[in-house]
Amino acid sequence: MIRNNKPLTVTIAHINDTHSYFDPTSLALSVVHKNVPYQPFVSAGGFARIATRLDQIKAENQEQGFLFLHAGDCFQGTLYFSLFKGEANAELLNALAPDAMALGNHELDMGNEPVGKFVREIEFPFLAGNWNLSEEGSKQYPIKDLDNVYHYDTETRTARWLEKTIDGEKLAIFGLSMEKMADIANPDSDTHFEPVLATATKTVAAIRATGINKIVLLSHMGYEADLKLAAEVPGIGLIVGGHSHVLQGDFSELGLVSQDEYGVRVNDTYVVQAGFHAMTLGHCRVHFDEKGRVTQLEGRNELLVGRRVFMDVDHEASLVPYEAVRDQVQSHPNVVVCRKHTGIKRILAEKYQPRVRSLQQQKIACLETPLRHIRIPDALGGSELAPLVAHSFLYTMKSLGYPVDFALHNAGGVRNSLNAGPVTIADVAGKLLPFAVPIGVYAIEGRYIPAIIEGAIDNAIGNGVAGTGSGSYPYTSQLDFHYDKEQTKGMRVSAVTIGGHPLDPDKVYIGSSSAYTMKGKEGYDAILNMESDSEVTTWSMADCFVKLLSEHPDIVNHIKLNSLSSVPK
Repeated sequence: MIRNNKPLTVTIAHINDTHSYFDPTSLALSVVHKNVPYQPFVSAGGFARIATRLDQIKAENQEQGFLFLHAGDCFQGTLYFSLFKGEANAELLNALAPDAMALGNHELDMGNEPVGKFVREIEFPFLAGNWNLSEEGSKQYPIKDLDNVYHYDTETRTARWLEKTIDGEKLAIFGLSMEKMADIANPDSDTHFEPVLATATKTVAAIRATGINKIVLLSHMGYEADLKLAAEVPGIGLIVGGHSHVLQGDFSELGLVSQDEYGVRVNDTYVVQAGFHAMTLGHCRVHFDEKGRVTQLEGRNELLVGRRVFMDVDHEASLVPYEAVRDQVQSHPNVVVCRKHTGIKRILAEKYQPRVRSLQQQKIACLETPLRHIRIPDALGGSELAPLVAHSFLYTMKSLGYPVDFALHNAGGVRNSLNAGPVTIADVAGKLLPFAVPIGVYAIEGRYIPAIIEGAIDNAIGNGVAGTGSGSYPYTSQLDFHYDKEQTKGMRVSAVTIGGHPLDPDKVYIGSSSAYTMKGKEGYDAILNMESDSEVTTWSMADCFVKLLSEHPDIVNHIKLNSLSSVPK
């Protein structure tokens, strides 16, 4: 189709990987004033500040079109999700009113059902262009026939796309998520993800065949994958990305890790990404020519902060140049001082914050010294927390009547260390173990257990395989082993004991792990040799750990449960 296309200027605001961070984050900065370093704190981001800034940007760009996009991963992350699942995200995102959102991997941590509920509650398009729902079976919340879900079209082998008319000119937006979704999330087995390269190529061609030549891709594939796709698929003007939490722009004077300039150009495609946890908002003014090429992109990521800057003062307050440090922070070109939107504040205060605040005050233990978490053991040893979390699975499942022999947990399921002092339910469910993934039990012959461990570690350190990351490293309770990466494949794990006794390859043991690990993700494929009577409970990782600490609060101070596995050589 031939269309008389004309140039178009549109302003696009974007966020990604918000992970239920509706409240502001207390963010530590690092600034140097007159050659003296200071570490001020700011109240950063939150949905109420994003809403205010969005209103401001819209007002500033009334003469041009305006779009607001979310590049996926709103699920998980905080106590808001642990308590309210997708309900709070749907209501708060509806209040922000995005023009579209991409499907992120964490939306599928618990299978398709939570997504099915979520997309029924949201009031905006949900873009999942390479999600093939054509064989979706009977479900309580089916997805494929919903009008606001833009999934894979099996007849044309393209992504369904959204069309927006701005100043009389059409612009198309389609979404892609990582094609290896099943490796890191839990989509139902009757749905799968098509290759991104083929889908993107065919979709761009199909869009252009309609006469539309201004194309935006909303991606949850990761920064490097976005850059690669931009190099391989011509015709996309802008890729708005997520998943890898990349903050573009120069924030070095604030001590924040950032990468590349804002709006990296690859051939004729620009790639943008806006950090994580709703602390920053990206926005750009995009100029398309009549052929659909982006001739200019102007914009930035903005750290949205409150009007106050906080400083820890260890000596005479008059010696600290508070006002100078505050002004230095707030005058940074990528910082915007932003009030909170009253409507968003009201929703949080009336519906969600009371339960969250209650759990934030409920103490379950007190740490005498910090407990360290690290994914892959280093010279100081391994994680002190991950084995304790694994032990909580064993402890809880045994209390439910399951004769569990050992527990196994992947390092990526634990998100941070714990400082000395009180530990609250919010610390556990909102920070340490924010992923609402259920725990299960399974029976498996001893002969398969070394292969489970070896596959997980090989994946974590990339030993002979293209691993998915360090998060697969295994931590255990009542299961010890030795790993030597120099040995040949299949022989790297030795000296395995369960409950202090040498492994019997012919014995059937009862193990406990998360439902995620039980699906054989990220190197754990040998676990799929489990017996058919495995069972997934309704207890989450956080539930188990809270139970252990509530009933044995001193365990964090007096018991060391580190696996005897060796540091990879």
